[in-house]
Amino acid sequence: MENSSIAILQHDTDVAQSLAGILRSHFHFVRMSGSQQELREAVVTDRPAAVILDIELAHLADVKTLRQQYPLLPIVCTHRLPDEELWTAALDAGASDVCPTYDMKNVLSSVLRNLAVGRDAAA
Repeated sequence: MENSSIAILQHDTDVAQSLAGILRSHFHFVRMSGSQQELREAVVTDRPAAVILDIELAHLADVKTLRQQYPLLPIVCTHRLPDEELWTAALDAGASDVCPTYDMKNVLSSVLRNLAVGRDAAA
């Protein structure tokens, strides 16, 4: 468990709780945020290894701002419905990946893969 923390902003609290349960085996601390403002504060104070962001709660401009302010921070976006246009727009805005909200194993895999890619690039 080398990753210190991860921050989550998720529309569905049940999904957030389930996702947090899976993530706790890989991260020391999982911060669940209730708003975009709380997520921004968590990024500043906790310096998470990655962010999981529900694009139903956050605007694409928020993804772009996070990417500009934290260029090395993996940002994995989630959305409950496969929407190719929205998902492509999220990637264009700076998301590292976009996954279906309810495919938690895929979300975890994406976060871990993006962290590994970041470590390899830094080495």
